[in-house]
Order: sequence, then C-alpha cells, then structure tokens
Amino acid sequence: MTALRRSDVFWWLYVIALAGAALYIAHSFVGMFALGLFGYYATRPLCTRFERVIDSKSLAAALTVLIILVPVLVLSIYAGFRVFQQLQPLLGERTVSMLTSQFPGLDVLGGSNGTDLTSLIQNPPSLDQVTNVLSGSALQSGLDILDVILGVFVLVALSVTLSYALLVYDESIAGGFAKLAGGRETTVYSYALAVDIDLESIFFGNFLFILVMSVLATATYAATNLVAPPAMQIPMVFTLGVLTGVASLIPLVVGKIIYLPVIGYITIAAVQQGGGQLLFVGALLAVYVFVLDILPQSFLQPYISGRQINATLLLFAYILGPMLFGWYGFFFLPIVFILMLEATRIVLPALLHGEAIGPEPDIATETGASSEEIREDPDSDEIGPAEDQSDAT
Repeated sequence: MTALRRSDVFWWLYVIALAGAALYIAHSFVGMFALGLFGYYATRPLCTRFERVIDSKSLAAALTVLIILVPVLVLSIYAGFRVFQQLQPLLGERTVSMLTSQFPGLDVLGGSNGTDLTSLIQNPPSLDQVTNVLSGSALQSGLDILDVILGVFVLVALSVTLSYALLVYDESIAGGFAKLAGGRETTVYSYALAVDIDLESIFFGNFLFILVMSVLATATYAATNLVAPPAMQIPMVFTLGVLTGVASLIPLVVGKIIYLPVIGYITIAAVQQGGGQLLFVGALLAVYVFVLDILPQSFLQPYISGRQINATLLLFAYILGPMLFGWYGFFFLPIVFILMLEATRIVLPALLHGEAIGPEPDIATETGASSEEIREDPDSDEIGPAEDQSDAT
C-alpha cells in the first residue's frame, strides 16, 4: 500500500473538513433538500419530453417548474391548511398539539385570532381600533403569521430553485460524478445509478398518481353534490379532492383517511334529516370504495407507477417519515430507504461473503433497478441524467 505524502494528508483532512461542513449544511436545511429532490425526480421525465419539443434544456426546466411543480406545491399547501383550519375545532387538543409539533406554523395560521379578510373589507376598522391593534398583542400575532408565511415562501422558493438547477445541470453532474467514481463501470457509479433510477420510478410515478387521483376524487365529490340533497352537500370539493390525491400515495391507505370522514359527515347530515337517506349514504360508500380505493390500487397505481418497489417498504417510509422527522420525512425517508435497499442488493452480499463488490445486484432482483437498466447505454434517454456532457460545459 502506497504511503501517503504529507501534502496528501493535508488535502485529505481538508476534504474531510469540507465534507463535514457540507453535512452540517445539509442537516440544517434537510427539508429544503428533500423537497427539492422530490421536485426534481417527480418532474424529470416531463422535463425531458418538453426538451424534445423545445430543444432548450433551461427553457424546458423553467416550463416544467412553473407549469407543473409550483402549482402542485401551492395547491397541496393550501389544501392542507384549509382542511386543518376547518377540522381544528373538531380535533382534540392532543391531536392539534401533535400536528403542530410535526408541522410548525399550523398553530399560528390555524388559530381563531385572525380576522377574516372579507369582514375587514366590509367593516373597515376605525383609527382607534387600528391604534389599539398596533399597540396590543394582535400585532405580535400578525407578525407571527407573517413570519410563518415568509418562512413557507422561502422554503418553497429554495426547493423549487434546487429542482430547477438539477433539471438543468443533471447531465453535467452525472458526468462529473462518473469521472470522480473512476468510470461508469465502477460499483460506486452503478450503485448511484440504481438509486437514481429507483427514485425517479417512485417519485415520478407518485407525482402522476397524485394528479390523476386528485382529478378523479374532485370529479367524484362534485358528482356527489349533483345528486345529493342540499343538506348533504360536500364542502371544499376541490380541497378534499387534492388531499385525497396526496393521501393516495400511501399504499393500502389510499384515500381512506379523506373519503371515510366525508362519508361520516354525510351520514351525520342524513341522520339529522331523519335517516331516510341512509340508503343513499350506503350506495355512496360503495361507489367511493370502488372509485377511490379498489380502482386506484388494482389498476391505476400499477399502470402509472410502472416498476414495482416493495409496497410494504413504501408504506413504512411514508407513514414513519413524518413521525420521525416532521413534514419533510414524507420525502426524506423514502430516499433513505432506497439508499438502504440498493446497498443491500448491490454492496452487502459481497461484503458478507468477502468477495469483490460488483456493479450488479446479487439479491432481490425482482425489485428496484434491474441489471439491464444499470448496464444500459449511458446515452440512452431512458437512463435520465447519465449522459456525460461535461466536455460541452
């Protein structure tokens, strides 16, 4: 083994120190990085299709972010806030405390101390009232709300910017990583490529599934209001539809956590009307189970998601993620699970057997990236950002 020169020792220590600084920065802004990576992998195939038409990677990335990613993020945040605001009076204090601990800012935005904008326009405050507000606790409440709104805006803006940067420079990053790893045939590059393929498969499939299920759920709830009596109308149809789409990401759970409370709400309204509409509620439940549960799990999700990543693995990732890390755990823990999965498939068997680590998976070949995908020509469009364009930049 070649002895390290003194200059090499210095540079290794310097690189290790920089790596520690990078880890500290990543830990401090892990939510932004997780959301940015989700946005990148969820929209990369769409950006590729835009690029084929526009023939400009930067313009295709900008259109992808502005037309697809930003609206979906904004609608998801708005839908979640509206539902929490409506359900807060019905939730117990312990439940509200748990939610606000995992999603900071909900206690401020969901409070009842704020003044409705419509009432302010209709009944503008007098000068004395304004003076009292500016000198009282309401000013602090207003500043707290402003601080939360600005924090969410900055987080989303930085995450979207990261997604855009990755969409534009992913090929150059992949080329540079290949040179750093020692070539595209190395185990390190194959492992990174397998992780890359799996993350795109999961996040892009989930992104499409959210969109399809949101449209389907919104249409289902809207159709319910067309045939339901006035006293049994579903409120916030669009908001509930978006939340049903988001909830459908969780395997086995699908949209149950949204449409079952909706059925409960309609059942209470039916009982208050005298119970004559309970047959309608039963039929509606059967329709919801088929359209928002059986149909997505049996037909839509396998068709849209494509490659099968173990459903139990994703179930634990999506449920335990927010419990362990907060809101960003919904994106962060699936990334960690994929890193663990591919390390178990590619690296661990050779380490345990004392053999040379190869670039192809030795176990669990039925899940995750296949050997054919890992060996695929790097210039193929199916690989994603594996093309080396570093010489052109």
